[in-house]
Amino acid sequence: MLTPKIQGAINAQINNELTASYSYLAMSAYCAAANFWGSSTWLRIQSEEEHSHAMKLLDFMLDRNAPVPLKSIGEPRSSFDGLLDIFQSALKQEREVSGQIEALYELAFQEKSFAALAELQWFLTEQVEEEKTCREIVAKLKMIHDDPAAMIDLDRELGSRTSPDAGDE
Repeated sequence: MLTPKIQGAINAQINNELTASYSYLAMSAYCAAANFWGSSTWLRIQSEEEHSHAMKLLDFMLDRNAPVPLKSIGEPRSSFDGLLDIFQSALKQEREVSGQIEALYELAFQEKSFAALAELQWFLTEQVEEEKTCREIVAKLKMIHDDPAAMIDLDRELGSRTSPDAGDE
């Protein structure tokens, strides 16, 4: 059984994951409008991945027969100063999500919610990878600065990402 504290915290994390998904979707739309189709693809897949994280938590709650009261999702930021700004925002967002997951894991530990600890272990590992990926993209964008040819190459590289449904995860 999940304690009311754990239920509330996991429900809040469902909202956090959906908020991150919506944020990535806004970033994807910005990139598409700016003709960075590869980046748009990468960010749309990231949005789908964040949505799948929310569904993983929602399914966990349902499997534990816990209520899932969904909350509103705020309007995401939709204006950026280019790709570097977008991916720096993505990295900041991933770091925030990592902190949220770590706090949730700590609460599950304190509450002795062993099923939640087991479920959240996957999220801890996933966040390490997500931060690493965003950090690497930011580093590449800083290296290429305003080199148009390098920007096109990086955008093409980002567009080669496949959906987790295609076996990427």
